[in-house]
Amino acid sequence: MADNALGRFLRARREATTPPDNERRRTPGLRRGELADRAGISVEYLTRLERGTDRSPSGQVLAALADALDLTADERIHLYRLIKADNTCAPPPPPPLRPTVLATLDALEPTAACVLNPAGDVLACTETFRTISGLNDEPNLVRFAFSPEARAHYPDWDTIANDRAAALRAAADLGDHAATVLAFELSITAGAAFTDRYDAAASLPPTTGTERWGRHVVAFETLYLPGEGEHRLVIFFSQH
Repeated sequence: MADNALGRFLRARREATTPPDNERRRTPGLRRGELADRAGISVEYLTRLERGTDRSPSGQVLAALADALDLTADERIHLYRLIKADNTCAPPPPPPLRPTVLATLDALEPTAACVLNPAGDVLACTETFRTISGLNDEPNLVRFAFSPEARAHYPDWDTIANDRAAALRAAADLGDHAATVLAFELSITAGAAFTDRYDAAASLPPTTGTERWGRHVVAFETLYLPGEGEHRLVIFFSQH
C-alpha cells in the first residue's frame, strides 16, 4: 500500500463530511471527536488510524467508520482494497478438482449444479447453473448475495442472504481462511446488511430446500465430496 493511504483516505472523507450543525468552522468537515462518537471508537484510536501508526483495524471498526462517514458502495470497496493492498500474505492455491468430479458435472447437464468450497467460491459448474444463477462474472455465491444485483435476482432475498451469511460464518468458525477473509471484506463493502446476519447466525445453513432465482424455482440437494478441500456438490432441480 502507498504510505498511509488508509489514513489519508479516512481523513479526506472526514473532512468532506458535513458537520451535524452546519456551523462555519476553521477546518472543514467533522472533527475527530465527532467521527469517533459516530463510529463508537476512541479519538485516540481514530488518530492512530489517520496518522498510520495503526494499520490493522478490524472489519467491525472499518464497517463502523464506513457507516459513520456514509460511504457509497464504491467507497466501501475502495476502503477494503486499501486494506487488502497492505496484506502481502497470499493464501495457498486451492487443490484442483478431480477429473471424476468434473465428469460428474458433465453428466448432470442440463441440470444446474456447481462445486463449492467452504467460502462459497464456485470452483466448477454446469452451463445451466451459469445461465440461471445470475452470478455472471462473480465467482462467489456469498459475495453475489450481498451485491445490488442479488436483490433483484432473488425474490426471497432476505432468506437467501441469511442462509449465505450463516454458511460463511460456519466455515469461518471452523478455521477456513478464505471464509474469514471474505467475511472481513463483506463487513466493509456490504456493511450492516451482512454483519447483522453474520453476527446473528445461530444455526447451520440448510443443505436442502427451495430457492427462487428470477423466474426459476429450484430445489437443491448438497452432497459433500471426499478428499481435501471440504468441497460440496450442490444440485439444483427446476420446479414447475
